[in-house]
Amino acid sequence: MNNKIIIINGPNLNLLGEREQSQYGTISFNELKENCIKKSKELGLELELSQSNVEGELVNIIQNSRKKFDGIIINAAAFTHTSVAIRDALDIFKKPIIELHISNIYKREEFRKKSLISDIVTGGIFGLGVDGYILAIISMQKLLKNEN
Repeated sequence: MNNKIIIINGPNLNLLGEREQSQYGTISFNELKENCIKKSKELGLELELSQSNVEGELVNIIQNSRKKFDGIIINAAAFTHTSVAIRDALDIFKKPIIELHISNIYKREEFRKKSLISDIVTGGIFGLGVDGYILAIISMQKLLKNEN
C-alpha cells in the first residue's frame, strides 16, 4: 500500500477564501482541494480529502482511516485546542500523521497556542498559508518512503 493518504479538515475550513483573508488567504476550499489532488498525483499518492464542522464526524473519519490509509494530514482547526476525542482517535492511528495549520497558532491568541495533538503527531507545519498543504503532502510522501 504505502500511497493512500487522507487530508482531514476541521471546522470552518470549508469557508476558505471567504473568512478572515488576512489569516487564511483568498484561495477557496475547492481550489485548495484541486491543488492538493494535483500534487498528490504528481507524487504517486492516492488522496482523499474530507472536511467537517462536527467533532464526532471527524472522530469517525479518523477511526475509519486506520484500515484505509497509510497517513493522515490533519488541520483540526479550532478542535486542535479543545478536542480530547480527536486526540485519542489520532493516537490510535499508529501511522504517520502531520498536523497542519494555515496560520501560525503560536503567534495568535493565547488559547490557540496549546495544541492537544502536537505531542502525538509525527510532525507539524504551521503558519505557511495554504502552501502548507503542499508541503505536508510532499513530507508525507517522504515519510511513507522512509526518506525522512
